Amino acid sequence: MSKYIKEMIASDVRSRLGETQELLVVDSSRIDAITTNRLRLDLREKEITLLAVKNSLARMALNEAGISALDPILAGPSALVWGGEDIVALSKEMAKWAKEIDGLEIKGGTVDGTTLSASDVDALSKSPGRLELIGQIAGLALSPGGRLAGALLGPGGKVSGQVKKHSERDE
Repeated sequence: MSKYIKEMIASDVRSRLGETQELLVVDSSRIDAITTNRLRLDLREKEITLLAVKNSLARMALNEAGISALDPILAGPSALVWGGEDIVALSKEMAKWAKEIDGLEIKGGTVDGTTLSASDVDALSKSPGRLELIGQIAGLALSPGGRLAGALLGPGGKVSGQVKKHSERDE
């Protein structure tokens, strides 16, 4: 393959990645075509992209995009995976597929310039996602106010009950 063709392919990969900085690398070489097609269709519905590309071309495109953390992982058959809500949702989806399909292997990934091993990606897939964390933070932020309202309403409710009881008795 000529240098010009390699640069064109690397440029295409770079344009497909866009501003993405969070990627996973998987080995899907042992999967048959029907299963790969089913995997790609399901991932496409969740706005996740799976791109099989030659390692040298992937390195070239990723280095130009400023992502050099995947260099140690790009060995052997590799496919780049990116997209979805966030890296946690992406890792959960790929971990689900890796359990379902025998030939699919997660090799690693990158988050904010940090290289993740396969075990790191597995641990990330078991952590709460973005929306879950926002819900937990909102619950923690609102709990002191709820406690205060309960403390204020508790004695007030008792007093109002006593006043109502006395008013009914006087009638």
